Amino acid sequence: AGQILADSRHVLILQEANYPPVFYFPREDVNMRLLHKSTHVSYCPYKGDCSYFSLTLNDPQGDNVAWSYEMPYNAVVAIKDHLAFYPDKVTAIRTEA
Repeated sequence: AGQILADSRHVLILQEANYPPVFYFPREDVNMRLLHKSTHVSYCPYKGDCSYFSLTLNDPQGDNVAWSYEMPYNAVVAIKDHLAFYPDKVTAIRTEA
């Protein structure tokens, strides 16, 4: 809906196997007023329990638009307090040098 969800110069980039890189935004650089915690959860054997966030707008496209590992395993503890967005659920994820 034309809103900026996150803007950061402190993004962490995780590259796993043959998957595209994932950009993890520090929570303080995310407009959390536009998101609410979803009831959806999942588990990753490498990172731990995963929580999801949906847009506060009543749009099914915004369901589970972002995820976060709130208590990640020690190997990836750097992503604690960060959120990542599904590229197909947001208009754009842009990087600038």
